[in-house]
Amino acid sequence: MSKQSKAKRDKRKKLQPKRPINRLNAQQPVQNHAVLTNEEGQVVAAIGLQGTEWLLAIGGQTMGNADNPVPMLAMLKHLSNVQEKEGRKVSLEYSTQLQQLIDDLAADEGKTADEYLSQLVSEFEGVEGEEGEEGDDADAAGEDAPAADQAAEPAADADATPAASDDKPQA
Repeated sequence: MSKQSKAKRDKRKKLQPKRPINRLNAQQPVQNHAVLTNEEGQVVAAIGLQGTEWLLAIGGQTMGNADNPVPMLAMLKHLSNVQEKEGRKVSLEYSTQLQQLIDDLAADEGKTADEYLSQLVSEFEGVEGEEGEEGDDADAAGEDAPAADQAAEPAADADATPAASDDKPQA
């Protein structure tokens, strides 16, 4: 080996073009398909497509993923409705690809896209109503325990019994 072989090798490396480093699990870019923005123009929530997976991001954090973005869009539409009821101005915009997907699903059920999306949004409103009603039922069970509510009480007592028998403090 000659004394100048390292210098020649270094010179040859400098002249070669830079190669990008390919990572094994390189992330694909996320394409936004639905964006919920507030009146200042800040993004509140978004639905994006990364490869074949739909992602839901709220407040800059990825909250979930799914194969079907339509329930996530209904959730954003419901969030938009709630914000507007509270007096905040928000806007929800979504892509033509997402609109086409909604149109296809609505056509399968014999509805228009707006009817289909409204039905999904109403399901989220129903969930909120049920949560409020359950809290009211729990209060009523404490005051007057009807026969129907008495069946639920042993289950609640069963949950409390193991915690009471454990000698360890509960966190």
